[in-house]
Amino acid sequence: MTEIALAVENLSFAYGAKKALDAVSFKVQSGECTILLGPNGAGKSTLFSLITRLYDAREGRIELCGFDIKKQSLQALARLGVVFQQTTLDPDLSVTQNLRYHAALHGIGRKAADKRIQEELERLAMFERRGEKVRQLNGGHKRRVEIARALLHRPSLLLLDEPTVGLDMPSRQAIVSHVHDLVSQQNLAVLWATHLIDEIAADDSLIVLHKGQVKASGKLSEILHTTGWADPGQVFQKLTQGSQA
Repeated sequence: MTEIALAVENLSFAYGAKKALDAVSFKVQSGECTILLGPNGAGKSTLFSLITRLYDAREGRIELCGFDIKKQSLQALARLGVVFQQTTLDPDLSVTQNLRYHAALHGIGRKAADKRIQEELERLAMFERRGEKVRQLNGGHKRRVEIARALLHRPSLLLLDEPTVGLDMPSRQAIVSHVHDLVSQQNLAVLWATHLIDEIAADDSLIVLHKGQVKASGKLSEILHTTGWADPGQVFQKLTQGSQA
């Protein structure tokens, strides 16, 4: 039976009089990559801030792996891995030092941490660069380290907030491919916020967010079949007309 990694119900949030999210509801299943597609200003970053508890929602409910994010914060957030849009690595520490620090925050012992660090870096073809300072890495390699870091504590849900912005095409393609491999091989749930159509795979689920509202939600194939539209680009265009990406 497929487990629900993330359930968002009637979530609303406002910055003063400006409503950023309006009764947003959706679910993300284990073993599924869900693309959160929307133009800039759609509410994607606000949604991620609420899921990670950087902001506190007054209206609605968020559950991570069955744990209420307000009432059971520690249990919920322990199952969450996050890669933010802006890098959060310490540039003056080495790759290994950054990852060991994260592992220690999650209570992972040194021996177990080093084993997991090696596994994740090898999977991302970064193990040979483990001793380099982060500031020596290019943007694509920094992103790989951040993905490795987010997976060290074996989360059930991985949040990716525009992780490929500013990267060249080979780096973007490598990250897209790696994340989809994780989903299929490890039964990981992924919620990937983007406005880049070419990052969507045919078997992904799709949530189209526009002006704080969910305009479509479901398997990409089902949305295309129901609407009769040709591809994700047309879905995006039709549902977010008048917006600027």
